Amino acid sequence: MSVIEYVYSAHSAFAYLGSAKLSELCAQHDVTLVHKPVLLSPVVEAQGSLPFRARTQAHVDYFFGREIERWAAFRGVPVINFRPTYHDADYSLASGMIIALGDNGAHTDEMAHAILEAHWRDDADLSNAGTLVDLANRLGHDGQTLLAQAQSQATQTKLKENSDWALAQSVFGSPTYIVDGDPFYGQDHLELVEHALKHPFPATSWSNPAVD
Repeated sequence: MSVIEYVYSAHSAFAYLGSAKLSELCAQHDVTLVHKPVLLSPVVEAQGSLPFRARTQAHVDYFFGREIERWAAFRGVPVINFRPTYHDADYSLASGMIIALGDNGAHTDEMAHAILEAHWRDDADLSNAGTLVDLANRLGHDGQTLLAQAQSQATQTKLKENSDWALAQSVFGSPTYIVDGDPFYGQDHLELVEHALKHPFPATSWSNPAVD
């Protein structure tokens, strides 16, 4: 059985756009999906990339405009037509709701998709405890109990460990899918992920020689 280590932020546009397709691939190819929600900004900045707030207006307009719009149409995914109101909120608690359900399994898959969907379809405030409790209740969980688990030191430590692990794996963006050790960045690579599940790519022979 193949394993995909799924590295993403709980408010990632492209994790949301690829979420349903990823679930479809996992079901079709009998894949174990291991969830690794991360604190994305520290990971991205530690790799030397600009935080989103520091990027140019042209980049922001392209990202939140045409790129998301086109992929939403291509994937058949409903999405709001503006930058989410709470996009800059703290997503450690939302990440904790996913982590508290375990790193794999149907409940974890469902919660991860629901959180991403609430952000990008419903413009929900996922830093709000009441919003998260209501979401968990709708999925059939005891929302208050799950919230307490999400807030616990053990769960938040796991979130930090996921982020440190992602940094050690040279992850620089969300989502990143690691297929039996081979990383693919971005939901636009899901077709390559599917190919790799059937026919793994050979190990890279590419090198980056030192530049004087």
